[in-house]
Amino acid sequence: VLARLHILEGLLVAYLNIDEVIEIIRYEDKPKDELMRRFGLSADQAEAILELKLRHLAKLEEMKIRGEQDELSAERDELQAILGSEDRLRELIKNELEQDAETFGDDRRSPIVERQEARAFSETDLVSNDPVTIVLSEKGWVRAAKGHDIDPVGLNYKAGDRFALAARGRNNQQAIFLDSTGRAYALMAHSLPSARGQGEPLTGRINPPSGATFSGLVTGKPEHKVLLATDAGYGFVTALDSLISKNRAGKAVVTVPKGARILPPVMVPETRSTLYIAAVSNEGRMLVFPLSELPELGKGKGNKMLSIPAARAQNREELVVALAVFGEEDQLEIRAGKRKLGLRFGDLEHYLGERGRRGHKLPRGLQRVDAIDVIPSAARAQEEENADSE
Repeated sequence: VLARLHILEGLLVAYLNIDEVIEIIRYEDKPKDELMRRFGLSADQAEAILELKLRHLAKLEEMKIRGEQDELSAERDELQAILGSEDRLRELIKNELEQDAETFGDDRRSPIVERQEARAFSETDLVSNDPVTIVLSEKGWVRAAKGHDIDPVGLNYKAGDRFALAARGRNNQQAIFLDSTGRAYALMAHSLPSARGQGEPLTGRINPPSGATFSGLVTGKPEHKVLLATDAGYGFVTALDSLISKNRAGKAVVTVPKGARILPPVMVPETRSTLYIAAVSNEGRMLVFPLSELPELGKGKGNKMLSIPAARAQNREELVVALAVFGEEDQLEIRAGKRKLGLRFGDLEHYLGERGRRGHKLPRGLQRVDAIDVIPSAARAQEEENADSE
């Protein structure tokens, strides 16, 4: 609008001085420059005058220019008033939108769908979730075998080395290693060397403290829970996510009491039933108590699970040798040498008690416990299989 008004002002100058303008155009070598000098015109105005056709020099054309100039001046004043008032600008936009809706609106043919905010792909999004078995040897060599039907003990090991730890998980999950000082280290399962070879030293990827050995290996979804404990009888529950660190030096998770050692981590089953912990000492005492009595922490020493006198624990005269987390529908199998004892939940009433008690002696011949195995019920086994395949 302003540009057009500027041109119209120049054309009016031409009409008011038409004879002089014609003379300049006819006789001057550079009429544009002369017009600008003589009448104080801009380059655009002078160019517009030179572009006029003879038929536009009529008196009627001057009237049209004045009429257009008046209209544009009014439009300019209106636009400036709108731009100078936020309320008027909002009202104009509102009216135009309503007018457009009335003119062009119809029944929407494509649905409006609300979607999640776009995000960049992470490394795990591009990795398959194939089942894998992570294997760690006593000398700290790690590898990953495809599938869950692998016998880690039967794999080929270097001379003087043998099987130590194994965990079954998925290719796109973190493998978490726990050392004897209570530090946790995480590596992506798909980044580990294949079990077709003998693996590679774990210390090539992480930096544990000097003299530390590896005490545990777990893998699973970040929200999965795990029981962390020491053989002094203390423990707590935590999510795998709280054990993950990108630092090669790992992160401190378990506070290990003087003279104690870390026990292998125990995964907490994903089940709707009430869960219990069975803790057994080298004295053959077993205590069973609800898992809910143990705190869920990010790190620390935890709470006392099985009562062991501090002096005996420090001297390693009495300590926890086996732990298990199970549901009421599961069965426990206690292994002591070549002997085994299967116990259903109804058989455990004698050993049930509050957290932190001494527990009760197991039957003779079964007091030197090597391990406690949990035999899940058929229903829970199916639940875990379905969850694992997701």
